[in-house]
Amino acid sequence: MANTHVSDTWERGSPYEQYVGRWSRRVAPAFLTWLDIPAGRRWLDVGCGTGALCAAIVDCCSPRSVTGIEPSAGFLKTAAEHLAGLATFQQGSATAIPLDAGTVDAAVSGLVLNFVPDQPAALLEMARVTGQGGTIAAYVWDYAGKMELIRFFWDAAAALDPDALPLDEGLRFPLCQPEALEQLFASAELDDIEVSPIEIPTSFANFDDYWHPFLGGQGPAPAYVMSLAETARTRLRDRLQERLPTAANGTITLTARAWAIRAIVPT
Repeated sequence: MANTHVSDTWERGSPYEQYVGRWSRRVAPAFLTWLDIPAGRRWLDVGCGTGALCAAIVDCCSPRSVTGIEPSAGFLKTAAEHLAGLATFQQGSATAIPLDAGTVDAAVSGLVLNFVPDQPAALLEMARVTGQGGTIAAYVWDYAGKMELIRFFWDAAAALDPDALPLDEGLRFPLCQPEALEQLFASAELDDIEVSPIEIPTSFANFDDYWHPFLGGQGPAPAYVMSLAETARTRLRDRLQERLPTAANGTITLTARAWAIRAIVPT
């Protein structure tokens, strides 16, 4: 049983990178290819985190400008260090974007909307800062299905500790389902809404490569791990090692699926 409060706080860039940041960097280019935004556009990344999506925009989209908005000072520091001179960053939230109306052509958000308390307000704010005919788009992990590195974790945790079940992102975040995503965007009265899956392989050299990032304490699952007493943490580790599909050479190959959505701001 967890013996301390479990938090969703995302504050430190390095542990996040080890946990899911390295995989989010692989989803971002596929997401941008699917969006197919023309060159020379002004981009906004809402909840930019450590800058994975911003970096992909710089690399793939020939943008006129890239701005990242993020509430965490720690994440902003990491993003600014990685993208100095290539993007600008400001502290702010999805529901209070510090930009004027109609100042971007594409407002995107990667792996963030699940953690925004007022999601309809965030969509309206993204629409406010995006010019008419501009694009609003986002993607979220499929926590309930094929985001397997997290799905295996919560299934193992709940088998050992009933208190883990309410912490499972697959249950907590209905927005990880495509139908809920589409309903959210429809509530903002956006046009031409489209949803698509994006899948990437997540390969681990061995079990320690899989397990170690859970000890960083960043995000719901790692925070839960670090809230456990040592004996309970060891039981969870052993249960996961038993259940994960491990090849003869020790490698573990899983799939990470995200649901992507895009829409147009009405003219």
